[in-house]
Formats: sequence, C-alpha cells, structure tokens
Amino acid sequence: MRYESTLEFAKAQDASDPLQAYRDRFHFPSSDADRLVYFTGHSLGLQPKPLRAAVEFELGEWAKYGVEGHFRAANPWYGYHELLTPPMADIVGAKASEVVCMNSLTTNLHLLFVSFYRPTKARYKIVSEAKMFPSDRYLLETQARFHGFDPDEAIVEVGPRDGERLIREEDILAAIDANADELALVFFGGVNYFTGQLFDMPRLTGAAHAAGAPAGFDLAHAAGNVPLALHDWGVDFAAWCSYKYLNSSPGNVGAVFVHEKHGRSFDLPRFGGWWGHDKATRFDMEPGFRPMEGAEGWQLSNVPVLGMAAMKASLDIFAEAGMPALRRKSETLTGYLEFTIDRLAKDCPDAGIGLITPRNPAERGCQISIDVAGRGKKLCDDLIAAGVFADFREPCIIRMAPVPLYNSFEDVQAFGSIMRGLLGQEAA
Repeated sequence: MRYESTLEFAKAQDASDPLQAYRDRFHFPSSDADRLVYFTGHSLGLQPKPLRAAVEFELGEWAKYGVEGHFRAANPWYGYHELLTPPMADIVGAKASEVVCMNSLTTNLHLLFVSFYRPTKARYKIVSEAKMFPSDRYLLETQARFHGFDPDEAIVEVGPRDGERLIREEDILAAIDANADELALVFFGGVNYFTGQLFDMPRLTGAAHAAGAPAGFDLAHAAGNVPLALHDWGVDFAAWCSYKYLNSSPGNVGAVFVHEKHGRSFDLPRFGGWWGHDKATRFDMEPGFRPMEGAEGWQLSNVPVLGMAAMKASLDIFAEAGMPALRRKSETLTGYLEFTIDRLAKDCPDAGIGLITPRNPAERGCQISIDVAGRGKKLCDDLIAAGVFADFREPCIIRMAPVPLYNSFEDVQAFGSIMRGLLGQEAA
C-alpha cells in the first residue's frame, strides 16, 4: 500500500476497513483533548462494552441461586472455564485439550516450570533473551535458586550485538547449540515487551528439541496480537495474560498451553489442586491426586466466575472478528504508523527519533517502539496530555500499539499531527 500523511487518506482507509465497526464496541477513556488516541493496548486493552452486562448477569445468577449457581446457573459455574477454551485455543493455534484459563501469568509459569524445568547437575541451564519482562527474569532467577543453582550460571541470556537493538536469531541458535550439553530449557517471550520483536517460535522450539530440551514461551505480548500455531509448532508449554491485547480487565485470569504429547504424562511432576483432579471423582473428596488429561490437569482452584465472565465478553468479539482478519489489518495499520514515524524523522531531522522495532511485518506484531533520542519522559507525558495514550520505558523509549480491534488510520494520522507539533515546539 502507498501511504499518505493526509487526513483524507486516513478517513478513506477507515471507510473501507471491514473491521472498523468493532471500534464502537469499546469504551475509550475520557480526555480534554480534541481526539483521544489509545495506543496502549500492549499494556491494558480497552473495556469491551458487552463486558459490564456479562459480569452483571453472573452477579444476578449469584443473587438468584447462591451456591446452587455452580450447577443451576444459565452458564453453570462448575464448568464455566470450559466456555472460554474454544475461542482461546483458536487464538493461540491449539487443540481445546491443550488450553485452559486459570490463575495469573507468572503464577502459571511457576506451575509449568515445576513440570518442564527439571534441572540436573549436568543439565541445568536456561537460554532466554536479555531484557526480558522483569517478572520473567525474576521467575528464572528464583527458579534457579530454588533448584540450588546460581542464576548467573544457570541463565544464559542472548542480547543484541554491540550497537544493535534487536536480537539476531542466529545468535539465539548459536547459544542453544553452545550450551546443548548443559541445557535444561529454552524460554523466551514470544514478543519482546521492550522492542516489540517477534521471535521465530517454531525455529526456537526445533532448536531446543534438537538439543534435548523443552521449549516454553511467555505470550503476554503475543496472544491476541500475532498469529500463533502452538500445537503445530510443537511448543511444550506457554502461558499468557488476558488484559493486554485480549481486553479482559485489569489483572484478570491468564491461560496456559500444554502440548498434547504431555497431556497424558501423568508421571510428569506437577503441583496438585482439586480443580486439576479427575472431575468425575472430584467431589468424592478422597486423597490421592489423579490429574485430568490435557492442560486442565494443571489447574489448582475453582474458577473465578466474574473475571471469566469479563474474559468471555472479549473472547466472543475475537471469535467473531477472527485472528486472520485482525492480522491483516494489524500489518497495514502498523505499517501506517511506521510510515508516519519515518516521515516525522525525515521532516524533523534534528529530533533524532527512530524505530527500534523490526521493520519486517513478519518479525513484529502491532507494537512499535521508538527511540526518542535521549529525552526523558517529558515527551511521552506531553503526548498523553495532547490525547495520545502511549507509554515510556527507560532510558528513552516510547511504546505504541495500534490495535486492529479498536484503533483506526485516523488515530495514526492524528498521532503524526500531534507529534509533529510537539517536535516543532521543541525546535522553536
């Protein structure tokens, strides 16, 4: 597509966008600005308008039935999580038996590490990316210490080369190969939270398996953002949150994937809880944990129905729109943001701004991170004051995500106009 900076171009693209109507299904924050541009879906997605009614419906069922709602509610709470499985499995490219919604992201990763990080004195290393999301780094550090290893020795970080911002795939593969004899796990974020780099998950999974290690991923910035095919790729395990691109409410329930090849491995170590126990005998309340088949066997506690009602409201929208259509718009819309930033860099050369996110659409989702040339947080604060919700990461990075469900070409054009004005004020 040949992009243009004009408002007329942006409006024409929105008019022909088959997904444009979904924008009206979300609440946007209030703002004193002339136009509110919400580019922080990579941090917290907008509230779907049907969400309130979905939660209020379950509140009504609680009021009507009390504890009997577990079996008598219109959507019986006993198996409420099962309503979420098919649309969530579609989003991540999995079989229904391989996915379950439960707990929160880092809790789920710790539970999965019980099963998939099984270090020995000979094989204990974890290959991961440098500058992971802090929670993942803390996960790796504490898991290593729990098993009696020094994190500095157990964690093999692969970072960008000197003078570069992105991690080269060949460097990851080289690290896996170099540590193959000591490797216990390959663990990456599917999309790096800082740069927006999308890693080649099937390739990393194959390399891990060739070295005799499992492969796992944190998909917090990937689920609902990029195409995933976890089953076909042979990924061993993954976990993700639901409040970023999946719009399910702040801090809401996460989800896990466990490949079916592990789903019947009942001797695989795991922590037990009664919702992971064979549901046919769950209420016998007898000792002796017998896990369910598939990902459900990693559950611990009964489901948080109100949170899952909120999640269902969002997943219903994803099921209707479909990830292929969302991806097509995402590539075009993110390409327009890239074009807009490049024009700003060209027209305001003294500003020194530039992308650090991959330019190849196959190597990114909808997040674009820009280096703002040593500025502090003020430029990002000025953007927000002018109506553009973006976020700042030290030392000088602004992250933005034009989410295809609710962002538009006019949003991107408005950002370009506002940013140009702010850069012009700096130069004046």
